[in-house]
Amino acid sequence: MQPGPKNLITDVKGLRVGNAQDDTLKSGCTVVVADTPFTASVHVMGGAPGTRETDLLAPDKSVAAVDALVLSGGSAYGLDACSGVVDALRHHGRGYRVLDAIIPLVPGAILFDLLNGGDKKWDDNPYRVLGRQAYDALSDNFALGSIGAGTGALTGMMKGGLGSASLVLDNGATVGALVAANPIGSVTTPSDRHFWAAPFEIDGEFGGVGPDVASGLGRDLNSRKMKAFFERANTTIAIVATDMVLDKAQCQRVAIAAHDGIGRAIVPAHMPGDGDSVFALSTGALPMQTPDRDLMMIGHAAALCLSRAIARAVYEATPADGDLLPCWSDLNTKES
Repeated sequence: MQPGPKNLITDVKGLRVGNAQDDTLKSGCTVVVADTPFTASVHVMGGAPGTRETDLLAPDKSVAAVDALVLSGGSAYGLDACSGVVDALRHHGRGYRVLDAIIPLVPGAILFDLLNGGDKKWDDNPYRVLGRQAYDALSDNFALGSIGAGTGALTGMMKGGLGSASLVLDNGATVGALVAANPIGSVTTPSDRHFWAAPFEIDGEFGGVGPDVASGLGRDLNSRKMKAFFERANTTIAIVATDMVLDKAQCQRVAIAAHDGIGRAIVPAHMPGDGDSVFALSTGALPMQTPDRDLMMIGHAAALCLSRAIARAVYEATPADGDLLPCWSDLNTKES
């Protein structure tokens, strides 16, 4: 397995990603759209999730495909970013059709960034506008770090961000991950330098500093620094994708497997104050050859991509006025 040409979720052909943010607000949103509606499901392992229309994605529900997925900051307010994407899709004539009605189906998830130092004194909820702006910015290439849903993200020790990664499998399938990393836990070891995901890094994509060789790393996660964050709501929200044909039940299985990527890259993960949620989607371009093995490998690759994407999100974060925490780049040189 090797990364795709862009090492982004958009290496899955037909996918586009749009980002929008307000730097004063210190928040934003991210939307994923395909050329045509796609099959998707979701799995939630955090104790404090915030989601929209995720019931549609259960394998026993009648909706076969959705039009977009949204990741957003803003806690419950951020769910309105989905409404902005719905507006844009309807404008373009995309959505589920019931006679003369068009109903775009846009599930989404949010992270908590209301206490990150940004100006949250709005009169009108800004996220609907941000959702529309993100849709209007759709592209197969996009930046990482302090952008979109990752604009104001924080981890236990430093700034979080938006991350992505991909892999091309031996069976020809492409798998990608997109994540807004804002966990209660830490993405780096107590040294602030080494990433928990270091064993899965490819070609120095998040600094190439390698694993931390210290022992007992899980016993002391620099609790003095992290104390305030254990008292807040946070969340890591992600989308994993493949071009191989999957039904909703298989997408759900991939979403479950992908959560391993969160557990490998964030310590601790899936806490009561996290809303950790992973969507899995299939564009259905490539038929399965050996279904059991193909599904197993897609789930494995999704977890690997998600671990790498989380580390890349933190590695690529950039400083801004009013930040409450430093960036990885503030604490370390970017020399491998």
